[in-house]
Amino acid sequence: MAIESVLLNVSDIERSAEFYRRHLDATVVASGPDSAELDLVTARLVLTRVDAPAESTWVGDDLQRGFRHVGFKVSDLDARVAALHDAHVPFHLEPIHAEGGVRITFFFDPDGTLLELVEGPLQYHEVYDRDAVEQDWGLGDPERPRFDHVAETVDDLEATKAHYAKLGYDLMSGIHQPSDDRGFEINFLRHGDSSLEIFTYERAEKAQRAPQLDAPGFVAVGFGAESAPGDPVGALAGRDVYTGPDGLLYVLADA
Repeated sequence: MAIESVLLNVSDIERSAEFYRRHLDATVVASGPDSAELDLVTARLVLTRVDAPAESTWVGDDLQRGFRHVGFKVSDLDARVAALHDAHVPFHLEPIHAEGGVRITFFFDPDGTLLELVEGPLQYHEVYDRDAVEQDWGLGDPERPRFDHVAETVDDLEATKAHYAKLGYDLMSGIHQPSDDRGFEINFLRHGDSSLEIFTYERAEKAQRAPQLDAPGFVAVGFGAESAPGDPVGALAGRDVYTGPDGLLYVLADA
């Protein structure tokens, strides 16, 4: 039931496919005027063209519940950042050394999806599933950028754990953020070769976002599952769309 795909709405299929091919070494599996599928080692990006998109209500401050970013593991962060700068790609955060002994950076794709590059194996502060951590580390340095996680902000970690446990996800590990006075913590739910990266803020007010299926950028995660907890909240390309407790949309990739 691991993440098999990440669904994005884009305004120009060719432009977006070239962006991911150029900057993340994605390989094009299928492409047409209205959609494309790109391979990123452990999952696929599914691009769908939207002609008259709604204005996105996504806010990039991490205090909006639901989707935050898509993360990729790389072994050559500086070279990729230099290439992104040369291409005048807008950045959200220039490279920094982050908690857990990794280097990270954040930037935007052509339609505003926030992307993260992570270099180095995360040294987790808390380990709840040693076998899962060893499997994570065992993937090693990627030869080309590897899809690693989708991040979301949640209001109730226990409710989040309970919901995604029904899709096969278990709590693997955690990273503390001692310098953040909002009570920021990161926990990782793991299944297969990728994670759900869960943000919680104990001492900060969080905003709710209504589901959007026709806005540019991130739309949904595709889980390799046969059933989902709860009822669908909409439909996308003939497939039912479900939501987690905090508004992260997902489809069943096997449906």
